[in-house]
Amino acid sequence: MRADRLLSIVLLLQGHGRLTGRELSERLEVSERTLHRDMEALSAAGVPVFALRGSRGGWQLMDNWRMEVPGLDEAELRAFLMAQPRVMGDPRLAGAAQSALAKLMASLPEPLRERAVSIRQRLHVDTTGWRGTAEPLPMLPIVQDAVSRDRKLAIRYWSVNPERGTGPRRKLVDRVIDPLGIVAKGTTWYLVANTPRGFRTYRVSRIDHATLLDKPCQRPPGFDLAAHWKSSTEQFTEGWKRVDVTLRLEPGAAEEMKIWHLNTKIDETATSIDPDGWVTMRVQFDAQGEAHFVILGLGPRVEVLDPPALRDRIAADITSMYNLLRQSG
Repeated sequence: MRADRLLSIVLLLQGHGRLTGRELSERLEVSERTLHRDMEALSAAGVPVFALRGSRGGWQLMDNWRMEVPGLDEAELRAFLMAQPRVMGDPRLAGAAQSALAKLMASLPEPLRERAVSIRQRLHVDTTGWRGTAEPLPMLPIVQDAVSRDRKLAIRYWSVNPERGTGPRRKLVDRVIDPLGIVAKGTTWYLVANTPRGFRTYRVSRIDHATLLDKPCQRPPGFDLAAHWKSSTEQFTEGWKRVDVTLRLEPGAAEEMKIWHLNTKIDETATSIDPDGWVTMRVQFDAQGEAHFVILGLGPRVEVLDPPALRDRIAADITSMYNLLRQSG
C-alpha cells in the first residue's frame, strides 16, 4: 500500500538521517523510479524532504523537522519494548511487529530513541523450548485475517482423542466456524469460535488447512473474549480428570519428584519416611498416562501403593518389557 510506504520513508529518514535512493528502494522493495514518485508525493503533501547530490548525497528531511509520537513517556515506552516482538512466536508475525517497532523508534525524539535502544539491548526473549522446537503456525495469518474481517472460516482440524483404547488418537475433521478471537497462552495460540454446537476452542497449530469464506461471521451480541476465556479455562480446569497416586520412593527419587515434576501436586500431609529412608507420598498427576510415564522412568526406585489398577498396569508393562528383552537377547 502506497500510504504505508510513504510513512515508512518518513520514519526511515527520521531514524537514519540520510539515505541514498538505492538504499531506500532496496529497503522498501520498489524501483528507484517509484521511489522518486513517492518523494514527489511527500513534498506535495508538505513533508520537507529533499535530495543532496554528490558521492555523499542522498535523501533527507529538513533539519529539526520530525513526526512525533504524541504522549509517549519513558514508562510507556519501557512497557512496550519489554513486550519484544519475538514473544509472538510465529516468524511472520514477529517480522511485522519488528517492522512496526522500528517505525515507532524512528519517530521518537533523540533522547527517548537512545533510551529505547538501551532498553532493548537488556532483554532477550527465546520462545523455543529446551528441545529446540516450537509449534508450527502456518495457518495463523489466515485465522487472523478471518478474525479481523469477521468472516466465516472453513478449517480441517486435527481432533485429539484424550482417551486411549477408544479409537484413533488423532483424526482430521472438517468444520465451518465463526471465528470470534485469538488467544495467546504462553507461546501457544488458540482460536475461539462459535459453531452449531456452541463455543469451541481450537489450537491453531492443529489446523491443517484453513479457507476464508465470503460469508459474514455471526458474532454473538456483547461477546467478551477475555471473559469467555477466563470462564472456559476455569471450567476446563475443574473438569480435568486428574489422578491421585500413592508412591513409595527411594530418597533420591523423592527429591527428583519434588524438583523436576513441577506439574504434579504433592500432598505434604500424606508424606512419611520409612526407617530405611524411603518416602511415601501422595502425588496428583494431570492424567494417568503422565503418571504411567513418570513411574516407569523411575524404575526400581519407586513402588506404586495406590490405585491398584495403575499398580497392575505398571507390573504388566514391566513383565512385557522383561519378556521382550529375553526374546531379543
